[in-house]
Amino acid sequence: MAVLIFFAIHWYVSLFFQSFFMHRYAAHGHFSMSRFWEKFFYIGSFITQGSSYISPHTYGLMHRLHHAHTDLPEDPHSPHNTPNMFLMMWVTRNNYFNLWIGKTSAEEKYHKDLPQWEAFDRFAHNWIARVIWGLAYFAFYWYFATAWWQWLFLPMTLAMGSLHGVAVNWWAHKFGYENYKMANTSKNILPVDLLFVGEAYHNNHHKYPGRPNNAVKWFEFDLTYFISRGLDKIGVIKLKEQRNHGIF
Repeated sequence: MAVLIFFAIHWYVSLFFQSFFMHRYAAHGHFSMSRFWEKFFYIGSFITQGSSYISPHTYGLMHRLHHAHTDLPEDPHSPHNTPNMFLMMWVTRNNYFNLWIGKTSAEEKYHKDLPQWEAFDRFAHNWIARVIWGLAYFAFYWYFATAWWQWLFLPMTLAMGSLHGVAVNWWAHKFGYENYKMANTSKNILPVDLLFVGEAYHNNHHKYPGRPNNAVKWFEFDLTYFISRGLDKIGVIKLKEQRNHGIF
């Protein structure tokens, strides 16, 4: 039971930091925050993603390129450029690291207002940190796993951030429903999103990438947006006005 509880908590807190900080803040600039809170969410991303941590700066850059080139050959993580989900994960990984090390360049406009904390990323974004996280996860499963099948969650724990990415970027361009006819294949995965904290409404998001609330229909629910409103009210962030055009 402890393994299942841990996995569920890890799923949601890691997904929230990726959705709220990396996606909506870094990539799209839906709100502003102070340098203190930016560093707070940087550290939170590292703690919650663990062995699968990626730089919010590079994530934001890669995701902007996804919006600019959706489903085209230049798209860094389109399922239409690869024959299966696992190959897409590998291609996404390679495209991310090429951006991270500077092997792949992007136009200056895509770098606008991206968060950056180079000293922290040098500490968090390396194989030593990943191995330490991996050993910590293994120790947890060794101590708390009570059945063999619970070990099946360990690979997903190790790759949690990547798992979230492929869940949205593969499924939401393959399966689901559309509120808007687009020049791309973006879809909404779930009508009531209790699994992806609002990220399931991918078709809505591609229609209005500058909109803080991904939900459009009366039955759609974007949890990250409501958390963002709460953080806005207490002064942690400052939500910006909705932008119906542009990526950031």
